[in-house]
Amino acid sequence: MFFSMISSILFILFSSFLILRFFRKTSALQILKQWWFAFETRLHVHQSFKIPLHNQNSQENQLHRKILTYLDSLPSVQDADFTNLFSGPNPSDIFLHLDANQTVHDTFLGAKLSWTNHAGDSLVLRIKKKDKRRIFRQYFQHILSVVEEIEQRKNKETRLFLNSGAGEISRWRSVPFTHPASFETVAMDAELKNKVKSDLEQFVKSKQYYHRLGRVWKRSYLLYGASGTGKSSFVAAMAKFLNYDVYDIDASKVIDGADWKMLLMQTTPKSMIVVEDLDRLIAAGKSATAATTVSISSVLNFMDGIVSCCGEERLMVFTMNGTKDEVDQTVLRPGRVDVHIHFPLCDFSTFKILAGSYLGLKEHKLFPQVEEVLQTGARLSPAEVGEIMISNRNSPSRALKTVITALQVQNNGIAGQRLSHSGSGRGSDDESIPVICRESVHTVREFRKLYGLLRLGSRRKDKEDSSVHSASGPIERSTTG
Repeated sequence: MFFSMISSILFILFSSFLILRFFRKTSALQILKQWWFAFETRLHVHQSFKIPLHNQNSQENQLHRKILTYLDSLPSVQDADFTNLFSGPNPSDIFLHLDANQTVHDTFLGAKLSWTNHAGDSLVLRIKKKDKRRIFRQYFQHILSVVEEIEQRKNKETRLFLNSGAGEISRWRSVPFTHPASFETVAMDAELKNKVKSDLEQFVKSKQYYHRLGRVWKRSYLLYGASGTGKSSFVAAMAKFLNYDVYDIDASKVIDGADWKMLLMQTTPKSMIVVEDLDRLIAAGKSATAATTVSISSVLNFMDGIVSCCGEERLMVFTMNGTKDEVDQTVLRPGRVDVHIHFPLCDFSTFKILAGSYLGLKEHKLFPQVEEVLQTGARLSPAEVGEIMISNRNSPSRALKTVITALQVQNNGIAGQRLSHSGSGRGSDDESIPVICRESVHTVREFRKLYGLLRLGSRRKDKEDSSVHSASGPIERSTTG
């Protein structure tokens, strides 16, 4: 047996010498390494360990993520085949990421180790048996220590996760979450904003309290109000305040109740799980048939079922574009939804916040006129007011005049609608009557039409004189209900 082993080694070395005469040195060395690798494998001197992407409960294996972060930081990853290059938050940042089915090498305390990324769903460590007995535990402690330093340097970059279609290895795909909104930029009553921040801070510190009560350490929020009132920006502000990852669920890609559960189980702690248009989802669930993809029971189980305990320190955020009256109140009971926050259309206090943020105004001579129009009941969404201010940011006075005119037009439209309902002879389909529509695409289209006419009228007035008259006349617009 010993002489046979020596003969095999001599044969490999002699063959390598011949190859060096016909191939480049680098190519020959690579072939030699592959032969030597195969030879060692036959002698069973190595041992392999597999680290899967998901654990036995179909949840993300945190060790897999940490090891992959460690491997991407190794200098040797630059020499691996098909290494991926990605840009970072800054244009000058370039990050390396090991490709699927590729191998990278590492050394630790004199031992040589290799890692292979198998199809992106598992990592395989190959180590000599003699080295395994000597360094195994210390090596993994080293990996966790390095990853902790990397995450501290990054300050845990917040990520946005989007669910993919069923049948894929990983149901979640992520990108850096760089939304600029914060609690400082959100247009909301200061007292309410402080209450929400206090509630979030208290939740983060309440692990032992929840456990003492025998409750799952999670909290649910309902954000409801018309389109354009700032619900999405508020979600981003919450995520940035807590430094939580965001899991945004696309219900159209969810197959059934089991799929809802699987998605929930594959989320991580310190995360926000966002489900938009809860009212429409519930309505679809009530009319669900065997052929549809959602049922009311699957949604309710997702909100507070037994699967919701498979992971802690999570916020569940639901949004609605309507009122709470449109949804069965048992759906919104405590335990399913703990905190309800209404996002109204723009009143005067919200308007002043927007004027300060968008135009840098704390006071202006036109503020009393804005307040007077708002007191008549005319309303625009904060998004509509913000768009006017962005478009006129170089002329605060023109921005305020345009807001006033838009409010007056809406007020006139409401008055016309009331006359129509009282039998004035004007049909309900009269174009001057505002269209109530929750679809943001209609709001944007009609609002741009309104704003274009207002700006055109304003420019004509500016050419004629410099008086403080705003553009007027019959203008069509749509509002968001």
